[in-house]
Amino acid sequence: MKFRYGKYVLLTGGSSGIGLATADLFATNGYVVYAGSRDPSLDVRPFPGGGEVRPFKIDVRDEASVKEAVGAILSEADIGIVVHCAGMGIACPAEDFPADAVDRQIDTNFLGVLRVNSQVLPHLRERGNGLCVTTGSVAGMFPVPFQSHYCSSKAALDLYSAALRMELRDFAVRASLLMPGDTSTGFTSARTYVIDDSSVYYETCLKAVKKMEKDEVEGKQPITAARAIFKLCNAKNPPARRIVGFDYKALAFLSRLLPYWLVEYILRKMYLT
Repeated sequence: MKFRYGKYVLLTGGSSGIGLATADLFATNGYVVYAGSRDPSLDVRPFPGGGEVRPFKIDVRDEASVKEAVGAILSEADIGIVVHCAGMGIACPAEDFPADAVDRQIDTNFLGVLRVNSQVLPHLRERGNGLCVTTGSVAGMFPVPFQSHYCSSKAALDLYSAALRMELRDFAVRASLLMPGDTSTGFTSARTYVIDDSSVYYETCLKAVKKMEKDEVEGKQPITAARAIFKLCNAKNPPARRIVGFDYKALAFLSRLLPYWLVEYILRKMYLT
């Protein structure tokens, strides 16, 4: 196995979903993966061929937690790859501003990436070789009704990763954004509905999000995204963005050709009728 960026990986969101599948896939291929989460298992999981998954505790919303966890890992391992998989979702009307829920949404999905990167990227620069993979979403490309706050957090990651990629170029550190579509994970059941039953949007919101959740449950397995991340980590020139799945690639391509009113019409038909 050729380790283009070394064999040590730091990964967030490692206890479930895409993060867990990615950690296991890397370890199966001989990597040592430090898999972070808020409530990790205590046991190191060895894999045939020398790979390991080493759980560690981290709360990406807490700066002190990030500094302590990343600092401890960098003191013992020459991390060459960082993979961001931590994330959460809320459902509510775009009109509403449930401050605590929106703060949690942006703080986890967007600011959490920035906190971790502020600690690990200096190490990647100094070693003169590395890769930062951020898990975004096709929802960062398309407006999904009653998911505006989530879509916004993922759209922010898109431009952040693209700018980061340019800034790191002279240090031989790469940055790529992975954009999965509907994926069958515990993310669906963990979604928080932040809407009062007295809201004029209540019934429409529930109907729209339930349609989306059905697509998620019937969507691709997490290993599909994990394989795409692994492929990025073994590419000589990983792309700025990689959409997961031919169907979503085709949708993204068509969205650039179609007039916006037609894209909006399709999205309304998908979720609001």
